[in-house]
Amino acid sequence: MAGAARKRSPRTPRGTSAAPHPDYLRKILTARVYDVAIETPLDPARSLSKRLGNQVFLKREDQQPVFSFKLRGAYNKMAHLSAEQLARGVICASAGNHAQGVALSARRLRTTAVVVMPVTTPQLKIDAVKALGGDVVLSGESYSDAYAHAKVLETERGLTFVHPFDDPDVIAGQGTIAMEILRQHEGPIDAVFVAIGGGGLIAGVASYIKAVRPEIKVIGVQTSDSDAMVRSVRAGKRVQLDDVGLFSDGTAVKLVGEETFRITRELVDDYVVVDTDAVCAAIKDVFQDTRSILEPAGALGVAAIKQYADTHKQKGATFIAITCGANMNFDRLRFVAERAEVGEEREAIFAVTIPEARGSFKRLCELIGPRSVTEFNYRISDAQAAHVFVGISTHRREEAHKLARSFERHGFATLDLTDDELAKQHLRHMVGGRTELAQDEHLYRFVFPERPGALMRFLSAMPPNWNISLFHYRNQGADYGRILVGLQAPRADRKALRAFLDGLGYPYVDETDNPVYRMFLR
Repeated sequence: MAGAARKRSPRTPRGTSAAPHPDYLRKILTARVYDVAIETPLDPARSLSKRLGNQVFLKREDQQPVFSFKLRGAYNKMAHLSAEQLARGVICASAGNHAQGVALSARRLRTTAVVVMPVTTPQLKIDAVKALGGDVVLSGESYSDAYAHAKVLETERGLTFVHPFDDPDVIAGQGTIAMEILRQHEGPIDAVFVAIGGGGLIAGVASYIKAVRPEIKVIGVQTSDSDAMVRSVRAGKRVQLDDVGLFSDGTAVKLVGEETFRITRELVDDYVVVDTDAVCAAIKDVFQDTRSILEPAGALGVAAIKQYADTHKQKGATFIAITCGANMNFDRLRFVAERAEVGEEREAIFAVTIPEARGSFKRLCELIGPRSVTEFNYRISDAQAAHVFVGISTHRREEAHKLARSFERHGFATLDLTDDELAKQHLRHMVGGRTELAQDEHLYRFVFPERPGALMRFLSAMPPNWNISLFHYRNQGADYGRILVGLQAPRADRKALRAFLDGLGYPYVDETDNPVYRMFLR
């Protein structure tokens, strides 16, 4: 099921409307959200639309005052509390976005809010809740853990619990997003793609759309490591996950709500499950169209549109993704950039074995041709064979297969590591180490211009009797690449070595006497 769309239960025919809860349409139409929320724009994603051959619109809930849709449901729930309940204060459990909605709503309604958050919550969200006046308590590894602790505190302190998703008023508040979408786009809509954590957003959106325009498909999206709703729908009952992935922390829920499960099972047409790389690529897609950076949960809908359009070979359709959040830790962008190219099928990663002989490295580079090399890691370790970790820019997955076959035809044994998590997360950073085969090795740091041919110029200028014993490069998106090279040149060639280095015209630093090099690589 991971990576593929899952069809809805056959009990509700596609394109028809199962009767929503009788109160939900009225509750959505009368929801109180605009004391704190804004009507967010429905923006065209022009570049993505052109690339997919479909019209793609983004419902920009990432532009809310707390950068997430969650304040809609939180405020609607709290606005319906009695004066006595507000006087005692409220409590919630949240991975961050609901917490900010509750904290802002509490400030607006002049009450106090205790917010229980998992210890894994990004610091950005913790700081934002505190800045809004929320009393933050960290507990547990996931939302479900934080929820259990919040229920204990609710009883101990006599507070009113504001559920992040499994509450009719919260669901109705989130449903106002669908009301805005249909008002903003009166033309045909083929499908609305909605991220699912506990299910409050999709329950509200589906309740409104299926009551007003039942021909529009509502498609739920989850990550492959946090797919509690998809598994529950498949099983016909709520399924609790033993563990959840934390990359998309906004949807990391082990057990979906009772009411949200009931509504989702009845009204949602289809499901798409996406992986981490696809989400990273979607974050990049949205940035290219809007210059905005979404959090992982906020990009699930976009990732699903791309996957759905490809799976169904659909062209000319109108798709809407709810970009539901933008509370992204800045230091997470490093990981997103690293994985986006793979998720977009723009980078293929290989382990290539070449003969440990002079000229082999250059021959491999000639096979790569004019393609951009995104990464090159190598350390001499065997007298007969060399293992090279290489990343190459590609356009489609088929190009990666073609490259692998080309390497094989020319006698280079090749492993395609593009989908290998061990390689992508760890081994790419661990290639190398000490070796007894690095006699007469000189270590240099170079600055190469980031343009095709820079590496081949280096290799072509190097005398044929010299050997590369170490090579490390990773494209970081700058104008210049920083490269570490180990060169084995005979002692008699010292003057030639100096002339070679100076003649290249690339800035370099001799690191041969660096104590770190001698400690870990010699």
